[in-house]
Formats: sequence, structure tokens, C-alpha cells
Amino acid sequence: MIRARISLLSLIAFAFVSACETIEGAGQDIQSTGDAISDTARDADD
Repeated sequence: MIRARISLLSLIAFAFVSACETIEGAGQDIQSTGDAISDTARDADD
């Protein structure tokens, strides 16, 4: 019973950590896109 709980908690912790990394990666992608749009707008303004 204890092993089952430990396994379940380990699985939940792994899923949580994986989700955090995915969200962080998505945030970086969105930031890169925003930077590219800003650069394009600056170039068009010149």
C-alpha cells in the first residue's frame, strides 16, 4: 500500500515538473515572437 502511494506521488510530481517545463518553453516562444514583431515594427518605422 505504501509503495503504491509513493509510486502515485512520484508520478504526479513528474507530471507537474514536466508541465512546468512545457509552460516555460511556451512562454519563451511567445516572448521570441513578440520580440520579432517589435523588431519588424522598428524596421518598418525607419
